[in-house]
Amino acid sequence: MRVLVAGATGVVGRALVPLLASVGHEVVALSRTPGKGTVAADALDRSSLHKAVREAAPDAVVNMLTAIPAAIDPRHLARDFALTNRLRTEGTRNLYEAAHDAGVKKIVAQGLAYAYDPAGQGAADEDAPLWQRPPKQFVPVLEALKELELRTADAGGTVLRFGHLYGPGTIYASDGSFVQQVSAGKVPLVGGGNSVFSFTHTHDAATAVIAALDKPASGPLNIVDDTPVALHEWLPELARMLGAKEPKKAPAALARLAVGSWGVAFMNGLRGADNARAVLTLDWRPRYASWRAGFAAELNGVTAGR
Repeated sequence: MRVLVAGATGVVGRALVPLLASVGHEVVALSRTPGKGTVAADALDRSSLHKAVREAAPDAVVNMLTAIPAAIDPRHLARDFALTNRLRTEGTRNLYEAAHDAGVKKIVAQGLAYAYDPAGQGAADEDAPLWQRPPKQFVPVLEALKELELRTADAGGTVLRFGHLYGPGTIYASDGSFVQQVSAGKVPLVGGGNSVFSFTHTHDAATAVIAALDKPASGPLNIVDDTPVALHEWLPELARMLGAKEPKKAPAALARLAVGSWGVAFMNGLRGADNARAVLTLDWRPRYASWRAGFAAELNGVTAGR
């Protein structure tokens, strides 16, 4: 299959492109900037994108379009995600129009598995509602995600809702901004640290994309590990892995002044996700079934399995 990967130089794209080639797919890597082995086209430039897709003549399109900064200020999430929001709306519209004109029949797109309404109980499946009253800074992010999912559904495609991505190039990598802050003792445990995280290694995200290309799946699917975990459990463990000090506790009201309502929600209000539907639908399993095994492999060079 000839597969066009839009956003091929992102953290998932960099893991995906070589894996696609290794299993026999012919890959066209699309990026905003020219590079070795990539086709340059700006997804926000409709004419250049149509030209690139037409010339690539793919059988399938993988939409990994994002522009997420290496470090994010939670007080200004909407600002820091502005370009990504445009790529998920305008860019996705341009990409799918170009794909339709080129006769593409298969589309797989990247979504988020931590936008579920926190009012529910346990890990959320794909039928759970998305955030009903999100923090102000998350509103445009959520609206862009909803539009992306609607456009993907209209195109008959599959949205893979990734959890908190870790692995090379992410904020949780050994040189990532979050890990550096934890190492420096600058990440407190806000409130009770009750957010539940479902993590996804970039390799597992990539293998899920490959599985989705090979299966007649549609609709959203949670691509996360098997072990949702509360922040108050994994953050201290991460600090220990790094040889850093135990995270200090901070009242939510006080932390709000420093990190805003989104920062407090990120630490104290997120809901985890359930991967059972993806496992059954795609016949897919994460290499790292546990965040603990995956973090150990990434940060300590430990070989981890299921």
